[in-house]
Amino acid sequence: MARFLKHLFTTRWRVSSYFSSNDMEEIKQAIAASEKKHRAELRFAVEASLEPIHVLKNVRGADRALKVFSDLGVWDTEENNGVLLYLLLADHDMEILADRGINSLEGQQTWESICQEMEKMFREKKFKEGVLHGISRITDVLARHFPYREGDQNELSDAPVVL
Repeated sequence: MARFLKHLFTTRWRVSSYFSSNDMEEIKQAIAASEKKHRAELRFAVEASLEPIHVLKNVRGADRALKVFSDLGVWDTEENNGVLLYLLLADHDMEILADRGINSLEGQQTWESICQEMEKMFREKKFKEGVLHGISRITDVLARHFPYREGDQNELSDAPVVL
């Protein structure tokens, strides 16, 4: 019941109390800068809460992240190296999903470690800083496996998505 109420009262407009428009622009710029260091694609999506029916059905952040990964086309990159950072605010749950091209090179343990670092910062109310930290850490991983090549095309938008 507590989770249900938390989701019910964490409305979409609350995203702006965690991330100002300037914060979102800074995140967008960080993603753009990141993608100058590697050939992969990086997306950030934040969702205030789940629909009540999803909470009642016990849908978790990981389940929702998989749907968002698909909806945003993160899986649809030339080298199968898209990465999604998904934040579910009501649960303070961070999920990182990586496409098979990068996931075959880096295990789930890497993404879990980055998520834990970000969630620690979120508990300290450092939401923008947590996301920027995650982008930086992911950039290091992606640059190691998919270094930037001249002429690389930006396949996905760098803009954060508020769901």
